[in-house]
Amino acid sequence: MEKQQGQFYLFGQRRFLPFFATQFLGALNDNLFKNALLVIVVSGGVSATASDANFLTNLAAGLFILPYFLFSTTAGQLADKYDKAWLIKRIKFAEILIMLVGCYALMTKNVGMMMGVLFALGAQSAFFGPIKYAIIPQHLATHELMSGNAQVGMGTFVSILLGTLLGAWLVSYDQGTLLVGMLAMLVAVAGWLSSCQIPSAPADSDEIVLSFNPFTETLRNFRFAREDMSVFYCIVSISWFWLFGGSFLTQVPNFAVTVLQGHPTLISVLLGAFIVGVAIGSVLCAKLSKGQVEPGLIPIGAIGLTLFSTDIFFSSNAYQLANPTALDVLPLQFFTLTSALRVFFDLTAIGLFGGIFIVPLYALVQSRTASNKRARVLAANNVLNALFMVAGAAVGIVCLSVIQMSIPLFFLTVSLANLVFLCLLLWRVPEFKTRFLTWRIQ
Repeated sequence: MEKQQGQFYLFGQRRFLPFFATQFLGALNDNLFKNALLVIVVSGGVSATASDANFLTNLAAGLFILPYFLFSTTAGQLADKYDKAWLIKRIKFAEILIMLVGCYALMTKNVGMMMGVLFALGAQSAFFGPIKYAIIPQHLATHELMSGNAQVGMGTFVSILLGTLLGAWLVSYDQGTLLVGMLAMLVAVAGWLSSCQIPSAPADSDEIVLSFNPFTETLRNFRFAREDMSVFYCIVSISWFWLFGGSFLTQVPNFAVTVLQGHPTLISVLLGAFIVGVAIGSVLCAKLSKGQVEPGLIPIGAIGLTLFSTDIFFSSNAYQLANPTALDVLPLQFFTLTSALRVFFDLTAIGLFGGIFIVPLYALVQSRTASNKRARVLAANNVLNALFMVAGAAVGIVCLSVIQMSIPLFFLTVSLANLVFLCLLLWRVPEFKTRFLTWRIQ
């Protein structure tokens, strides 16, 4: 009967709403603290020189990603061995303790302690990651997986946007660090309270022997993923999306200021376009799938990513040619300029097709992985995501700093790489092409 209801009916279900709120608030807090820290560093709030600021900015990014390499395998084992709701409650309580230290670090502007807190938040996210997607198929029916993943994806990207904007905005006030600290504590407590309402999600087997060697366990988890090669290529594709999306998100601030000649406030508008696009695409994906886990949507998402990331090369060049005297352009002024709407639409469409691409991939991993191994396979995915994000950052450095490509040309390069990846994916997993053709003619 529930299958006939609207796709947002899950928000009225205890088996979904508390979990959704918990993951939303967790992503919000991570980005709130991380972006407040970055603004403090780059604005000279810790008396850093320009070179120190660059070092601290890169160190912060590294400290947040490092725990995914160190702890994801252990997190996957725990999630397959113990009740996932029980684990989430304890992970969220740890967030309250971390944020207590974070409040003190912010108020004293102790950058070393802030970095330690950022590492702890990264560790907490690494432990939560495998549970996050492994618990969904325990509480939702198969026909609800696309909607559930779509709404989780939508919530995650919206919370990233809110955290990014709030962190940068609040810390700019005279008592900004106090405001950020208080809000972070409030969000942490709210997240723990919501986690207490998540229904039990017991493990299928408690016979797993815990191993704390991340190398051997990561290899074991990848062997689990390769038991079904469609699952393996799904997790590779998810990681590719994080490389692709990260390449765009990382360059948007510099793109807004140096290519579009925008005021710094334009950065938030363009980031918002991309992230809101992902949220819309996630919800649209659930609607297009009609309640089924639909592999045919994956090529649609990849094709859209290629088309609009190619067009942003042409639209941004057209913008520069049409507005050669543009300087320090404010958001409202930006939308009046020639080709500006096209650039904005391209960024939104890239996000939208990214949402269509990523949601069925997660749903396929969940539905095709044995329940007693699901969290460990997702842990392997988290490790691969981190590797791909680091690789994406390295590619960006080589292309933009060593080869000295323009940012629009870099976007075109990433677009062509995505086209190559799509061809390889359709070759290795013919089901995606078959389902795409079948779905398209329905």
